[in-house]
Amino acid sequence: MTELERLREEVQGCRACELYKGTTQAVFGEGLAKSQAMFVGEQPGDREDREGHPFVGPAGRIFDKALVEAGIDRKLVYVTNTVKHFHYEQRGKRRIHQRPRAEHINACRQWLDAELAVVKPRVLVCLGAVPAQALVGRQVKVTKDRGKPLESELAPVVMVTVHPSSILRERDEARRQEAYRSFVADLAVVAAELGAG
Repeated sequence: MTELERLREEVQGCRACELYKGTTQAVFGEGLAKSQAMFVGEQPGDREDREGHPFVGPAGRIFDKALVEAGIDRKLVYVTNTVKHFHYEQRGKRRIHQRPRAEHINACRQWLDAELAVVKPRVLVCLGAVPAQALVGRQVKVTKDRGKPLESELAPVVMVTVHPSSILRERDEARRQEAYRSFVADLAVVAAELGAG
C-alpha cells in the first residue's frame, strides 16, 4: 500500500470536525504520487461527496476542459481540496454548498500537509480564496494575485487562480466566456512553468 492509499483510507475515519456527519465519505486527493503540479480546491461538492472523487461535478468539467485547452494532462497532475468533507445546508431534498469555516480548514490541514509532503509538487496551484488563504496567507487576494508566482516555501512555484465554480456563477454568457478565458490563461502560465522545469 502506498502512502497516499494509506492516507486515503485513514481520512475516512477523521472526526476532527463535525463535517463528517451527514456526508457519504471524505474525498481525498487523486493523481500521481510524484506529480509536477498539484491543484488545491476548496472542498468536495455534492457529486464529489457521492462519488468519492475530487472535481467530478459541474466545476470539475470546466476544470478538465480548461486543463486540455492550456495543454495540461489531468492524468499527470494531483488534484485535491483544502477540506475533505462536504459542508452543506439541507434545503428540501437539495444539499446547498456552504463555505467551509476556519475550524474546518484547520481540522483538515493535517491531511493537506500530508498530501503536500508525499507529492512534493514543483507547481502548487490554489483554486480560489479558501486554499490560497489557508496555504499562502490571508494577504493573498485572488483578483490581485492570480496568474503570477507567489512567495511560499510550500513549492518552488505557487500560484493562485479562481475556482472553476466561480465561472458557473457568472450571470450572463459573455461574462462566463470571459471568466473562462481568463482561467485558461492562468492555467497556461502553469503549463509554461511545467514546461520550463
